[in-house]
Amino acid sequence: MRTSFLPLVVATISLVTSSLTAQEAKVPARRAASGPVPPPEIRADGGVTFRYRSTKAAEVKVAGQIGPETALTKGEDGLWSGTVPNVKPGVYEYRLVVDGVNLIDPANPAVKPQRWPGVSILHLPANPPAPWDLQDIPHGTLHEHTYKSKALDRWRHVVIYTPPNASALGRLPVLYLAHGYSDNEGTWTVHGKAHWILDSLIAARKAVPMIVVMPDAHALPPESGGAFDQYGPENSAAFCRELIQDLIPLVETNYRVAARARSRAFAGLSMGGHHALTVALNHHDLFGWIGAFSSAPPPTELIAAGLMTPAAVNRDLRLFWIACGGKDFLIKNNETFVAMLKEKQIRHEYVLTEGDHSWPVWRNYLTEFAPKLFR
Repeated sequence: MRTSFLPLVVATISLVTSSLTAQEAKVPARRAASGPVPPPEIRADGGVTFRYRSTKAAEVKVAGQIGPETALTKGEDGLWSGTVPNVKPGVYEYRLVVDGVNLIDPANPAVKPQRWPGVSILHLPANPPAPWDLQDIPHGTLHEHTYKSKALDRWRHVVIYTPPNASALGRLPVLYLAHGYSDNEGTWTVHGKAHWILDSLIAARKAVPMIVVMPDAHALPPESGGAFDQYGPENSAAFCRELIQDLIPLVETNYRVAARARSRAFAGLSMGGHHALTVALNHHDLFGWIGAFSSAPPPTELIAAGLMTPAAVNRDLRLFWIACGGKDFLIKNNETFVAMLKEKQIRHEYVLTEGDHSWPVWRNYLTEFAPKLFR
């Protein structure tokens, strides 16, 4: 196993480059026509101006979470520009659409980590700061591990957060945090800002200091556009084997942690929520706290052991927290799953929120879920 530890300064620098703050994004309104294309410009009036250079394009638009699809206007030497008005503070995904083809913004180095990268990131900090904004508070450290998985017989990668002043805090509890189908082990930090959320919650004493383990939730290589109904259960079974045989031992060997079920939590979004529900009902003896965000629920036959022994699940799980947005395409799946838990008399907390299947929703879920842990 090869282990590398990134100190706080290096981790912070590398991650800050993945988000544009207002100060970083402000550029002169005019540049030489032949010079480099400026990055997105955050304007004083709340708008954001985007630019793209092409002498051959017939149409250029900007689209995504930042607001309505906006057409850019062609200027001198093929420099296109356009402004999206009234963009609220947040961390957004967007793309350029050039003659009908989706592109990452070549003027913006901030790209969302994904299995199939396809969107750029725009970060507009709030005032006062949101939990996912960079703040002048004590910061934890991100560590990167490359390890040979015995369960999968191949090299794997995981990102681990330790809270500020971790060495003086004794044995810490651990949250295992899984991403969704299109993402990878870097998405929870680079785009989800999990480390800044935990820094904020710990500084405000809303959450207890904890270690957060963010693995590659694809134990099996996914196929782009493949059917999740078959891949999901097979991947989750392989992931759980790796979790038990490799990840938990790696963490408990290399970090000062409380190696017991009530000091372990597992949460995940979408495909990661599929993992979380599988862990809750198949491995509740190893985890005391479960969070399932906008989950793709597993087939009932794969979690039959837990469904048939509700007393054991209720005994082991101190919190079984399930959340989904009202506009999420998985809302009916979640409501059906929750109804089944009620029928089986398995204790849980179901939270129906606003929003769809997107990262603005999941940052809020982590912000709400983490303070409930290890109390």
